Order: sequence, then structure tokens, then C-alpha cells
Amino acid sequence: MPISEKIQDKLRDLPDKPGCYLMRDRRGQIIYVGKAVSLRKRVSSYFRQSTMRRAPPKLRGLLRSIVDFDYMVLPSEEAATLMEGRMIKDYRPRYNTLFKDDKRFPLLRIDMRHAFPFFRLCRIQRNDGAEYFGPYGSSAAVYVAREFLERHFGLRRCTVAEPGPRDHRHCLNDIIRFCSAPCMGRITEAEYRRRVLEACAFLRGERPELLQVMRQAMQQAAQALDFEKAAAWRDMLELLGQAVRRRRRVAVTVNRPDPAPAGLESLRRLLELPTPPRVIEAYDISNISGTHAVGSMVVAMDGVPRPARYRRFRIRTVQEVNDAAMLAEVVRRRFTRLLADQAALPDLLLIDGGLVQLRAAQAELARLHLAHLPAVGLAKRFEEIHLDGPHGARVLRLPEDAPGLLILRRLRDEAHRFALDYHRRLRERRIRDSRLDDIPGIGPHRKQLLINTFGSWTRIRRASVEELAAVPGISPEQARKLHAVLVKWS
Repeated sequence: MPISEKIQDKLRDLPDKPGCYLMRDRRGQIIYVGKAVSLRKRVSSYFRQSTMRRAPPKLRGLLRSIVDFDYMVLPSEEAATLMEGRMIKDYRPRYNTLFKDDKRFPLLRIDMRHAFPFFRLCRIQRNDGAEYFGPYGSSAAVYVAREFLERHFGLRRCTVAEPGPRDHRHCLNDIIRFCSAPCMGRITEAEYRRRVLEACAFLRGERPELLQVMRQAMQQAAQALDFEKAAAWRDMLELLGQAVRRRRRVAVTVNRPDPAPAGLESLRRLLELPTPPRVIEAYDISNISGTHAVGSMVVAMDGVPRPARYRRFRIRTVQEVNDAAMLAEVVRRRFTRLLADQAALPDLLLIDGGLVQLRAAQAELARLHLAHLPAVGLAKRFEEIHLDGPHGARVLRLPEDAPGLLILRRLRDEAHRFALDYHRRLRERRIRDSRLDDIPGIGPHRKQLLINTFGSWTRIRRASVEELAAVPGISPEQARKLHAVLVKWS
């Protein structure tokens, strides 16, 4: 499968970060939307010769159709999952429909109201008072997780509500599955519940020391050439590792209930400011291949976000994909307005990006005779703080829990969220408006009639010829033509 130079160039620039990607065909239409923990690894995997040789027919069809792709970096795997779902609903890509099945991601469920609770697999989370863990990326991963919990903590697998000696008559789980046999009274209800609580704590990431036990199980499976099981252990380890890391980040926040004063003082020293930066403005850009490009500005006062002062920007002067030029436009418009209104200036500018984006913003400040305003860039990779001044460029790498970095990172993520939300709303509005605009014979008046009659695009698309013809102003011939187009789009 030959790979074009255009795709090869994009593959080299892919970041090792979570996000979403969009595959396009020769007409530029989006034919598949996916998410990835690492965009670099996931997207590159599509363009390997081994993938084409081993892929099932549906996937080979997708690979042959890909002419270009776009991607967006997101702050976490969870954000990527949400964005993937939104874009699939928006664009309805052909191959997402082909690949779709009725399965849901597997979960582990436990009902603590039982005298001797047990874990079971399910795919639907209900509001039934039970506790759910997951979702997990594969059935294999959740199977090895349950097996590990039962083996390590001696939990039962039988589904009897109140197990007793009669239920043990034909059960060998206490022999072959390390069950602690509460049905036979070999363990008290209190001790069994303590083990269950420990297992739940482990799934929440509160017992990181047990990850080493799982790593040993993974290595044993690999040495036994059971690579499928080793891969399942690996997937489960990654999921539990993420839970542990999330808890550590939460613990930092809990242990520092108000890090703002220390963080602001730390920034004053690091950036050599005369006073702590009480007012910080953070800027970010969101776009897909330059379309619906928007900018965001969020404000923190004394380290606390102030949503009432947030601002959104539609990019007007930049058509191509150029985040630096778009940031320059936003900074130019923002500070031109501040100067015209004689408003107070911020103490610090935070730019989402590295040295290129920072210098683009500083160049606009200099043109407005505001070169004295402090500005820094915060690059997502390694969370590096970029500075540029009379003595040249510098890069600061702070500890992950450094108070100053926590303030900048939190504000940068808020700017990213604010920009992404605005971009998504514009994209949804454009999709909603453009679908009917593209149909010959459907002008603004008839489009409004259809929307008023059916209420949504989905209902219009599902309408029969007779229902369309019943709309005032739509003739039977127009209804047939419109229905034919809608069927093609279904």
C-alpha cells in the first residue's frame, strides 16, 4: 500500500498524546473517526504493510480509501472518548457504521448489599445501587482482572445470593480457584467483606503495590508463550496504572487545598516579575484543518478562574492551518481593544504552545508597544515552560506537583476546554445548517419549513415521501427528489 508524501509528513509530526483522528477519502469526506491514547502509535499503525496483510476485509476497505487524515490533541483519554462520540454523531462516517456492533465496553459490577459480595461482568451500568468499575477496553482485560481479584483476595465466583453448605456440594472453586468458601463457614462475613473492600480499593487505584504482582503474572504468561493472555494483563495494567496516576494527582490537590499564593509567588521568582501575577490570561486555538478555527481566552485572578471574563474569538484572517498566526490574531484583537478602552492589562500571558506560538504572541505585543508584558508558553509535551527575552530562549521543567506549574497547567487546560467547546458548537451549527443547504431546490424558506415541521435533522432524514410532501410549500416532485437525496445520505 503506497503512502503519499503528504501522509508521511503528517505521520512524522504526530504527537505521542491522546486525541482523536479523522480519516478522509479522495473527495475530502470524513470516512472514519477514532480515538487514541497515543496519536503517534495509533494512527501510524494504519499505514504499516503488516496491517494491510492481516486486517479483516472491512478494515482493508478503509485503508484503501484513506487519502488524508486530520487529528486533534486532547488533554486525556476520557476527553478523546467523548470527542470521538460527538464527531461520530456529527459526521456519521461510513466506516464507523460498518465497524459498529451492538457491544458495549465491559464493566465489573459488585453489589455490596449481599452478605458475601462477588464480582461479575456486565456491559450496561444501571442505577441499581451496585458499584461499577470500568469501562475496560477489552473483554480479555476484564476477565484477567476478575481472575486476579478472585485469586488474590479469595473471592467467590458463584452467583448464589446467600451461599450455604448445600451450594458447596458440587462446587470445587475452593480447590481450583482459591475461593475462601464462605458457604462452608471457613471465613467470617466480616473478614470476607474486608477482602472485598480491599479488592475495590485496588480497582480504584488505591493499592499500587499490587501492580507488581500483576506485572509478574504478565511476564509469566509471556514466558509461557501465551501472548494473548499477556496482552490482556498488559491492558489491565495500563488501565490500573492510569487510575493510580489519577489518584496521585487528586492527592496533590487535596494535600494542597489552596496552592495559589505559593504558586503565584513561585511564578514571580521563576519569571523574575516585580510582583506575583495576580491576573493571568491564557490563550488557546482549536480547529480541524483550519475549519471553524476559534481562539479562547480565560482569566484567573489570584490563581482562581473567573468565567465572567472569558472571551471567544472567531479566526478571521488566517485560512490555512497555522496555530501561531491564529494566536497572533487573537492577541492583536484582544490588546487593541484593551488599549482602546484604556482597560487594565494582565500581569502575565500564558500561551498554549512552545516557542513558535510564544514568539508569535510577543511579536503582536511589540507592535502594540506592549513588549514589556510578561508572557510564557506551556507546551503539552513534558509540560515545559517556554520563555523568550533579551537573553534568548529558555525552557523550564518543574516537578509535576510544583505549585507554579499547577496554576499554569490548570489554566492552560481550561483555555483548551473553552476553545474546544466553542469549536464543537460552531461545527455542530454548521453541520445542522449545511446539510439542507446542499440539496438543490431547498432554499432558506423551505429549509425553515422542514425544520419547523419535523423539529430535527434526524426526523427529516427518516421522513417518507408522503410526509415530506405534506409539508406546506413542498410539492410531490420536490418531495421525491428530496427523499432520494436523503436516502443516499442515510
